[in-house]
Amino acid sequence: MNLVRFAVAFSLAVLQSACAATSVPLATTPGSNTTATQHNSEGIAQYDMGHWSVARDHFASAIKADPNLAESHFNLALALDKLDLHSEATTHFKKAAELAPGNSAITQSSAYRNHTASPWSSYGTGGYGTGGSGGMGSY
Repeated sequence: MNLVRFAVAFSLAVLQSACAATSVPLATTPGSNTTATQHNSEGIAQYDMGHWSVARDHFASAIKADPNLAESHFNLALALDKLDLHSEATTHFKKAAELAPGNSAITQSSAYRNHTASPWSSYGTGGYGTGGSGGMGSY
């Protein structure tokens, strides 16, 4: 019975991981600032080619043209993440979510979640301080 429970729990974890929204750059919404949209589109093209620095510059220019464009903040965060500038990426992920809290493409993306999740959240069960086996136990 324990083996069945383990198999079900493991299967659910794998399924949840597979269903997590991927992190791809987002197009701007219709009616957005034309200059911002152009820079955002060019940034996506550069991002897709692996030109992270060039993409970063275009996304930053899109934000300069329209500071409230959530998609460009999100895209800039993705490029910064690729450049290992994680602190800056986190800032822009949070700004994107603040500007568009209902946009699940942003808030459910794996990159957003990786940058905004509490560092202690992975210690939920059996980890340090939880009294689980293998951990440090309670103090």
